[in-house]
Amino acid sequence: MINNNTLRTYAGTVCFLLLICVQILFSTKLILAQKVDTGIDVLQKTNYSILKGKKIGIITNPTGVNKNLESTIDLLHSCNDIEVKVLFSPEHGIRGDHAAGEKVATYTDKKTGIQVYSLYGKQKKPNAKMLKGLDAIVYDIQDIGVRSYTYISSMGLLMEACAENDVEFIVLDRPNPFGGIKIEGPLVEPSQISFVSQFPIPYVYGLTCGELAKYLNEEGLLKDSKKCKLQVITMDGWNRSLTFKETGLPWVPTSPHIPNSMSAIYYAASGILGELYTISIGVGYTQPFELFAAEWINADDLSENLNNLDIPGVLFRPVHYKPYYSVGKGIMLHGVQLHFTDIQKTPISLIQFYVMQECHKLNPTKNPFEMCQASRLSMFDKVCGSKEIRMRFTENFLVKDIEELWSAPKESFLGTSKKYWLYE
Repeated sequence: MINNNTLRTYAGTVCFLLLICVQILFSTKLILAQKVDTGIDVLQKTNYSILKGKKIGIITNPTGVNKNLESTIDLLHSCNDIEVKVLFSPEHGIRGDHAAGEKVATYTDKKTGIQVYSLYGKQKKPNAKMLKGLDAIVYDIQDIGVRSYTYISSMGLLMEACAENDVEFIVLDRPNPFGGIKIEGPLVEPSQISFVSQFPIPYVYGLTCGELAKYLNEEGLLKDSKKCKLQVITMDGWNRSLTFKETGLPWVPTSPHIPNSMSAIYYAASGILGELYTISIGVGYTQPFELFAAEWINADDLSENLNNLDIPGVLFRPVHYKPYYSVGKGIMLHGVQLHFTDIQKTPISLIQFYVMQECHKLNPTKNPFEMCQASRLSMFDKVCGSKEIRMRFTENFLVKDIEELWSAPKESFLGTSKKYWLYE
């Protein structure tokens, strides 16, 4: 007969062994994750062989670093067999010293002394003079996987310029923060093409920047359906199931309000509503894109309503905060914070519409589309990629009225874009 002391000893041994197994599995997963090499890491391991003897331009920003946080600009500039002739600056600048929306002028990079042409000002696409004498352009920017973020617009326009001027375009690939599976949102209608929706792709498009470049090039989406000479330096160790958080790579803020890789996910959940500037989305506080709040919202009621919807993969909790700047500056606001439990299951980009739906039920006189300036409606439509979304939604403020339109492109886009996958 087994006594209690024996049972306790046996149970303790089992628990100890289980703990060791969990630690081993965790450590193994962490080690595997840390083996992800981005395009610049892979290029560095080849001693930059494909660039030897070439005159190049680089479009990058502070996110263009290897796994040791060494700048792509500095690495290539220090290579004797490569001549870096010019730098191209996207939004926020080459070194990240410009605010969101701030127009960047042409200037000289203080560290290298190289001419920097701005692609976020009056001129968003390089002209022949800027590309003169170049053999190739190297693109190394961490994207966030959302169509309205301007880096992919700069990439596409630069690809067009390369096609027109017979310059090779080389993408140093990086992970999509969502992984490579998530696809949400409508394609951009021709009337809504803009720098925040440059190409007809879904709002969340499920491709790496290298895969997207191949898609744009091969599907005839560049101007006049021209193709550039394109080469993608693929990552090692990345697969479509890995979010950025799981790669083990260091995250460099892609812009001031995307301080970590989860901020990219939150951006997709609230950024469209944020274009109205009538409800705070946490920009101006310590949790950009994670919050929805206004002076007139009852935080407990909104949280309860949203949780009662049982939206997969997300929970809401009441919050109260006073923004330091932007919407609601200096005013105590009330609302909810998002908490993702499964980003692959939740309809991330529809969350902001669910928030507007429940806010309307609780406060039908507070219409965010009527409270904003007229110009913000146009920007809302451009970021959505469709005016029809706003027109349908505002009839009844019900998400079900736009769900089909929002999700319709997913299967067709997946079928087409899958041809350009570089990773499984």
